[in-house]
Amino acid sequence: EVQLVESGGGLVQAGGSLRLSCAASGFTFDDHTIGWFRQAPGKEREGVGCISSSDGSIYYADSVKGRFTIYSDNAKNTVYLQMNSLKFEDTAVYYCAADGAWLPTMKCMVVVTTPNYYGMEYWGKGTQVTVSS
Repeated sequence: EVQLVESGGGLVQAGGSLRLSCAASGFTFDDHTIGWFRQAPGKEREGVGCISSSDGSIYYADSVKGRFTIYSDNAKNTVYLQMNSLKFEDTAVYYCAADGAWLPTMKCMVVVTTPNYYGMEYWGKGTQVTVSS
């Protein structure tokens, strides 16, 4: 059974930090590109970052560049999203998703530039991040 399980969400003050985890199982982790998405109430889903399965290259949405960092621990089949300098507008449900894309780098570029993108094979159920102002 394929599973993506996010954890690490919570309530944090503006300017603070959180680290989200995405634990994957049930598929070949190394062959899948992993994306992080978020969705705030009443807003479209936004791809915030992506790590390509081909070479580990990482892409970020402009809205989080310089503040968020993605990294993976392949031994644990886990991808992390380190979020620093959090802002009120970062409040959302954060999802990780995986895709065995034929062109993983292209997939990542699509993830971080396409509004309301749902074209990933597998999705987690999400974890809530709330930033208080």
